[in-house]
Amino acid sequence: MSAISELTPAEVWIHFDKLCEIPRPSHQEQGVIEYIESLADQHGLPHHTDSAGNLIVTKPATAGMENCHGIILQGHLDMVTQKSSDSSHNFQTDPIRPFVDGDWVTADGTTLGADNGIGVAFAIAVLCSNTLKHPPIEALFTINEESGMTGALGLEATTLKGNWLLNIDTEEEGELYVGCAGGRDVVVALPLTYINTPKDLTFYNLEVSELSGGHSGIDIHKGRANANKISNAFLERLSSQTDVYIAQFDGGSLRNAIPRNACTTIAVPSADATYCQQILKQFTQKTQSDYQETDPHLTLSLTPTAPLDKVLSSSSAITILSCISDCPNGVSSWLEEMPDVVETSNNLARIVSQDDYLHIDISVRSAITSERNKLAQRIADLFIQQGASIEFSNSYPGWKPNLDSSLLTLMQQRYQSLYGKIPKTNVIHAGLECGILGATYPDWEMISFGPTITGAHSPDERVKIADIDKIWHYLIDVLSHIPIKK
Repeated sequence: MSAISELTPAEVWIHFDKLCEIPRPSHQEQGVIEYIESLADQHGLPHHTDSAGNLIVTKPATAGMENCHGIILQGHLDMVTQKSSDSSHNFQTDPIRPFVDGDWVTADGTTLGADNGIGVAFAIAVLCSNTLKHPPIEALFTINEESGMTGALGLEATTLKGNWLLNIDTEEEGELYVGCAGGRDVVVALPLTYINTPKDLTFYNLEVSELSGGHSGIDIHKGRANANKISNAFLERLSSQTDVYIAQFDGGSLRNAIPRNACTTIAVPSADATYCQQILKQFTQKTQSDYQETDPHLTLSLTPTAPLDKVLSSSSAITILSCISDCPNGVSSWLEEMPDVVETSNNLARIVSQDDYLHIDISVRSAITSERNKLAQRIADLFIQQGASIEFSNSYPGWKPNLDSSLLTLMQQRYQSLYGKIPKTNVIHAGLECGILGATYPDWEMISFGPTITGAHSPDERVKIADIDKIWHYLIDVLSHIPIKK
């Protein structure tokens, strides 16, 4: 066990430390499911996995709370797998290496998995406690949240009996989330045409690296650089100065992570090699200046690489550069009712050439389903005009706020009682499972909350230590004050 197991509250940190030891990328949650099942067996708690692969553990009410509103404690088991460029971490086999960094816990060169391992650890701590006062509890541990939310989508309407859901999966302590964005992915397959490589060319890998990245929903408004867009902008600039031949694309990684890195294999006339480096230097200086606040470590380089037998035709390369340039990226609109909250956005997440196609993954989000669909179709039309095939995938609904919720009122009152102020009510521009779960269970009242986590979906992810203690005491206080169901 690491040093974080010695932090307080121990009942939470011990389990989070254990979760860090168990690899849990999306689609590979079986190890952590077995861990939770073993704990449930030790405490005599019934459990089962449903047809979608979600784990449900039930715990009866303590004496006197049997007729209170049933509580569903919910979190997802998988984590985003991002690592720094110099890390050799294998997310399939290696444990996450968490450590204390001042007031925070972070990981060595990788995502920490506090999203949503901390929420899972809170739920486990409640299940394992013999001293807490609480109503009937169902702990719902969903799978594959980060790569399609298939666990939440597959939950059947007859599985759970409770009617108030606590989702411990947001990242600003002192805020209660009552709504979220829905999403839809636009998956593009753009045909490529190649020619034999002309003579007298020098090949390079154009690398854009060390960007800040981050969560493609909650960080999208921060104006951070997108590695795919930066790479494309340089290629357009270089193409205006000399002949450029593009051979391969490989940019970004996950649909829900702002791209931090991109590598494009290109070739230029050997006689212009020095000139190209000069253009890169000028472009890098301007780009670093533009993003000095959001991406202070942004780096571009042209590294010589082995020549390839074929490169894209001029027409194919022009089409790609034009499409990527015209493709929206970032915030499209803001909520009219809450002007500081993003309404609609998209993330140009992944660009990779494979065989005779350029594959592009674009993640669209909106609090309004019609606006989500409108932006997704506009992006699709851009590529369809150039002969691409389009697939819409990973569509999921948003969560409409209910400001008259009795659960919201209770949680506001309990927070004020503990900490002397009313928590902020907010809507998050990210795809919480609450949107999907609420569509399946429309009578539920739901709140999402959690400790402060920064840098989610990037190697900079960290969680604030003091907030774990605050959220733990807040959670057990709320559970002890759940009223009788009328």
